[in-house]
Amino acid sequence: MKAVVLVGGFGTRLRPLTLTAPKQMLPVIDRPMLEHVIGALGRHGVDEVTLSLGYKEDVFREAYPDSECAGVVLKYAVESEPLDTAGAVRFAAEVARIDETFIVVNGDVFTDLDVRAVWDRHHEIGAEGTIALTPVDDPSRYGVVPTDDAGKVLGFVEKPPSDEAPTNWINAGTYVLEPSVLARIETGRKVSIERETFPAMATDGGLWAVQSNAYWVDAGTPLTYLQIQMDLLDGVRGEKVNGISPGASVDAGATIERSVVMDGASVAAGAVIRNAVISAGATVRAGAVVEGSVVGPRAIIGERAQLTGMTMIGDSAVVEAGSVLDGAKVPESD
Repeated sequence: MKAVVLVGGFGTRLRPLTLTAPKQMLPVIDRPMLEHVIGALGRHGVDEVTLSLGYKEDVFREAYPDSECAGVVLKYAVESEPLDTAGAVRFAAEVARIDETFIVVNGDVFTDLDVRAVWDRHHEIGAEGTIALTPVDDPSRYGVVPTDDAGKVLGFVEKPPSDEAPTNWINAGTYVLEPSVLARIETGRKVSIERETFPAMATDGGLWAVQSNAYWVDAGTPLTYLQIQMDLLDGVRGEKVNGISPGASVDAGATIERSVVMDGASVAAGAVIRNAVISAGATVRAGAVVEGSVVGPRAIIGERAQLTGMTMIGDSAVVEAGSVLDGAKVPESD
């Protein structure tokens, strides 16, 4: 089984963390987000992944110099300019010479979806494309995907008012596609798979869907980036994990509650870390408080500083002693 993983975005919502690293390479507990995603694909039978790259593609190559990630063979397709989702899929598939049924996933989606079940249903139907759907409480924030009773996609409705939404099932960012889909994607311009390719396939009757209540989080925002880590600590996905790395230095006088402290980080006496992420190599000095926030790699949080309200501290940034930050970004970025 072959897959294309879309990782070419700029990750603007996760700045300043993504000023130095693409979002799929941001760490989750003990390894990059991408390794969690590819590891899940590998467990469902995928043995080759082509990364559709754009922003900071060198970071991926440096991290996986042997072209292997989580036991899965990696190939690289580097866009010279952004092609949007469908254009990226076609470009990557052509670079990898994919000429058989293949899988496409968004590289920032954390899910326990049974990809093999979607694959099997796709072949059972004889569909040209099959997409996974996940339910949401507020469909007005998303594009919803109504289907008939058999699962054939009837269309796409973008951000409908909650009381007018035909369904609360949305595109979950995992697809099984036939190579014939590639010919539908025009070259030489940006093409959206969600707004152009899939609606055309639905009109032709070749697009189907599989509904799943499995764990699903789009990890592309500060809140959801924090959530996926808290969910692992809480055992929402399998066994609870220990968020404090053996390679971290935590003073006995520090307080750590429901938080991640990564390898090489240090937390001094009197510091309080609560519902937060302290990335690799970061320093939290005496008496500082970090709550509901993310401290990037190698950042320094000065004595008695207070970080709350989803404050985001970038790579190697310095927060001066005594600073009080609520919902801040350091450094600031547009």
